[in-house]
Amino acid sequence: MALPEILESKLRIPVVGAPLFIISHPGLVVAQCKAGIVGSFPALNARPETQLDDWLAEITENLRSHDEKNPDRPAAPFAVNQIVHRSNKRLEHDLAACVKYKVPIVISSLGAVPEVNQAIHSYGGIVLHDIINNRHANSAIRKGADGLIAVAAGAGGHAGTLSPFALVQEIREWFDGPLLLSGAIATGRAVLGAQVMGADLAYIGSPFIATDEARAVEGYKQMIVESASSDIIYSNYFTGIAGNYLRPSIAKAGMDPDHLPDADPTKMDFEAATTGAKAWKDIWGCGQGISAIKEIVPTSDLVARLEREYHAAKAALCAT
Repeated sequence: MALPEILESKLRIPVVGAPLFIISHPGLVVAQCKAGIVGSFPALNARPETQLDDWLAEITENLRSHDEKNPDRPAAPFAVNQIVHRSNKRLEHDLAACVKYKVPIVISSLGAVPEVNQAIHSYGGIVLHDIINNRHANSAIRKGADGLIAVAAGAGGHAGTLSPFALVQEIREWFDGPLLLSGAIATGRAVLGAQVMGADLAYIGSPFIATDEARAVEGYKQMIVESASSDIIYSNYFTGIAGNYLRPSIAKAGMDPDHLPDADPTKMDFEAATTGAKAWKDIWGCGQGISAIKEIVPTSDLVARLEREYHAAKAALCAT
């Protein structure tokens, strides 16, 4: 099955920039789209909720202006991540804003909701749903999602435990639609590897934290540059959903990274985990691929590096 035109015609390389909680904002999204990959942000990053309208207007206008000035090099489309879990009290408001601005791509997380898919389809948008196993993938497609994001072991933030080989293989046994792969992808060679496994596009988050445009404190960016896969801790303590976090940030917050208690997933409250009395904004998520991140650079430079590595890897593979 061919990819929807929106995911194929304007991309410099087959990459979607993953929505980074707190970190992604219009500046980063626009930089990603202008560089030729899909840029995205979580709707919950816009606070208060009324700011979401301003952000969508800003992104839409910036990309429109770019395309007018660069008709031969149009920007890639952008995406908004919607947390559809029942703890997100903003979903109805944020979804209405996406419909108003006809957001090209919506990434849904933590639950598959047919009404969300229907709202985005009403104006021609597409919905990509992130999943960590084959059962969730089946459910998402049955409920109307257009494509899947397979979040495999090693992905930053909320992540699954399955090998990308196993997860992609199981999904491809029954689904031939748009499939993205997430999990420790930080080089152009890894982007090609995702495609060789059967994914259409790579879903990359952590490398974009260490960019000039990212809304992350310098300590976070520098910690990523200085860390490796051995510095990643997998825990559900902070939000109730298991994810990967930087060990030094946990220790800096006064906790023992190797002895974190387990949270009760039935009492997960994503909003409270980031805005409540025990907000964990200084516990920094990151994926296992960070050893490839050597310096803090502009987004355009990071995308250019990924492109060079991708084409070099493809040439080397064809030569063999």
